[in-house]
Amino acid sequence: MRKLCSSLEESLSSSSSASISQFPTLSRPIGSSPSRLTFADSVMNRTLGMAEPIIMKWNPETTTVVAVTSLFYENRREAKELIQWVSNLQKAMRLVVMENTNPEKLVRAQNLMQIAMKRLQKEFYQILSMNRAHLDPESVSTRSSRASTSSCTSGYEDDDITVVNQSISEVEDASRVAMADLRLIAECMISCGYGKECLKVYKIIRKSIVDEGIYRLGVEKLNPFQIHKMNWEALEIRIKSWLNALEIAVNTLFDGERTLCDHVFASSDSIRESCFTEVTRGGAMILFGFPENVTKNNRKLPEKVFRILDMFVAISNHLPEIESIFSFDSTENIKSKALASLTALREYVKTALNDFEYAIHKESSKTPAAGAGIHDLTIEAMNYLSLLADYRSILNEIFPESPPPEQNLLPDSYMGLIDPDDPPPPISIKIAWLILAVLCRLDSKSKLFKDVSLSYLFLANNLQYVVVKVRTSNLRHMLGDEWLPLHENKVKQYASSYERLGWSHVIECLPSDPSSLTSCEQIKETFKKFNSTFDEVCSQHSLCIVTDSRLRDDIKESLARKIFFLYRELYDTHGRAMHGDRNSAVVVRFTPDDVRHRLSDLFLFNEELLCHLTHPL
Repeated sequence: MRKLCSSLEESLSSSSSASISQFPTLSRPIGSSPSRLTFADSVMNRTLGMAEPIIMKWNPETTTVVAVTSLFYENRREAKELIQWVSNLQKAMRLVVMENTNPEKLVRAQNLMQIAMKRLQKEFYQILSMNRAHLDPESVSTRSSRASTSSCTSGYEDDDITVVNQSISEVEDASRVAMADLRLIAECMISCGYGKECLKVYKIIRKSIVDEGIYRLGVEKLNPFQIHKMNWEALEIRIKSWLNALEIAVNTLFDGERTLCDHVFASSDSIRESCFTEVTRGGAMILFGFPENVTKNNRKLPEKVFRILDMFVAISNHLPEIESIFSFDSTENIKSKALASLTALREYVKTALNDFEYAIHKESSKTPAAGAGIHDLTIEAMNYLSLLADYRSILNEIFPESPPPEQNLLPDSYMGLIDPDDPPPPISIKIAWLILAVLCRLDSKSKLFKDVSLSYLFLANNLQYVVVKVRTSNLRHMLGDEWLPLHENKVKQYASSYERLGWSHVIECLPSDPSSLTSCEQIKETFKKFNSTFDEVCSQHSLCIVTDSRLRDDIKESLARKIFFLYRELYDTHGRAMHGDRNSAVVVRFTPDDVRHRLSDLFLFNEELLCHLTHPL
């Protein structure tokens, strides 16, 4: 009590040099004895004498001018003085209550207190309303980002930079002054027992700003049924808006609101928690609940998974900030909503990949690929998986557990020898399994060709497409170092089988040693057999295509070694001698150059077909 009284005496002495005699209406009651005036009465009398003039001067009910004028805008010194005397009045009232003396003065003080609180509530409202531009979340946090201003203005002249910095300084100053005034008023009202009135104003104004901010960012409150009715194009636009909104809302809107709330209500942890929670809950629940709603009542189509992954990445990357900003116990449901969306997105991706695998197994087209070229299944599946591999880090988070047992039993010949002490991540096994499913389905498609050699060319073409996609995408990081060489060798085996089965009859027509042909009949028969066989096989394979230039060159070079060089040796040995024969044009139909050109013209395709085969999803 002595400490309280001493501080009050000092405050009263320093607040004004005016004498008590200046306020005759506050002299002690008639007939009372000076010796009977208690310490509490003395303090109350002096406090009323000092506080009443300034409080009544700014009574919003006295004149219209006073009602519409801002005390903090007109005279901040006088505003601080009013708050100081209100604080002193509150202390004096406590003394009177504790000593239980002079209830009349207590009623008078209480009336003054109510007038002062109405004034401060009005000032609080005016500051919040008039400084919306300076108290927006971005302005509140301007100081923390000012260090980056120099890099943002590096392209301007010195005068321009000065103007920009002055503008930023003005915003910061206005924001700092407004925040300081709000805090001063809030602490005064709360300490005087009028925190409820203060919070009511703050919550109404700041909640409208947060809700409006979320709406302006393009995020509306939609239920799962409304989302389910949207076509994919409309929903994708909403998702793009949401991705942009999340970045701004977390780093600017909610973060700035938390900074402002923590500053204004720094004197009370419970009040700032309650205030921040009520201001941000509605907007935060709409924002963080959107991804979960997207995943509900919506078919898990594989092509949608990339936007789902984008949303998962966005929430996952901002989760530390979300947990920091919404760290109060009362905001636990907001964090839970963000985590629930993460869980829903994770399950969506898992289901989508399972549906993708199911679609591979159920692909039922019965028409062989034109020219034994690349099947649509190969193009679509590998484009899909290569895009999926760009999310490999986040997929590791989505698939932390091991895949189903059958996918763990991938043959060593498929992925290479797996070290049991250092197994690949679960998502790598999942991706490898999906590619294996594609290759198995392609193997069944190869049986649609009546010519076995075309089956092998089909497998070589499609596996080469898979290999190239793996090599040129992040799939190579997921499948490991052993995968590519294993499958490149398999492409060579398929190509070799194609050559052997498709061109062996041509090769068998050519003797390894032309000098072993001694009779004219043998020579003629050899040329005739080659002519017919070569012409027939070339015609059969004229529509075959090999889209990959490297594979195409390898096959042509291999055929050249096995056919062209042997034929040229035969031609050089016996062909010229046959020109003297009257049927030489029938016997020797091809020159070595003719053979080379026929082989060179194989497996060609036009640019339109190439565009179709390589166009991504």
